[in-house]
Amino acid sequence: MDWLPLLSTLAGAVIGIVATLIADRNRWKREDAKDALKLRLDAYTQYTTVVKVLGETLRALAGRENPFHEERALALREAFRDSGIAIASERMWLIAPEPVVKASNSVYHCLRRICDGYIDGTAVSSPEDQARWEARGKAAAEMRKLMREDLGVGPLTERHSA
Repeated sequence: MDWLPLLSTLAGAVIGIVATLIADRNRWKREDAKDALKLRLDAYTQYTTVVKVLGETLRALAGRENPFHEERALALREAFRDSGIAIASERMWLIAPEPVVKASNSVYHCLRRICDGYIDGTAVSSPEDQARWEARGKAAAEMRKLMREDLGVGPLTERHSA
């Protein structure tokens, strides 16, 4: 019996199976990376949106005429709690790379200081308030820069307004 045709057929089948398995594995890895990128994009979009809306809400609440300090403080605390920033922050802690987590946490704490400042009676647009907002702006710019790097979209040439 001639074994050569049988061995070459068997070797061809093994090579075909291995090549298919490698191709499937590479395709799965690409799809997994694409899904992970989309998940981070969604989390980054949610977080930056919550940050922007919360900032606008805090400033609006603090700018209202309200003779009762406790009512103003309660409204500010509720706005912070109800903003969704805690949930968005937890998503960041779970899926973002460490530099983005640190930057987003810095933005969170800037907003917390802004809120606490308003609760303590800081006036909107006072030097103290402006310094807190400037710190938040710098922290947010750094956070967005790191997010863009992680997403592979490159840096922006101008600073985001809020």
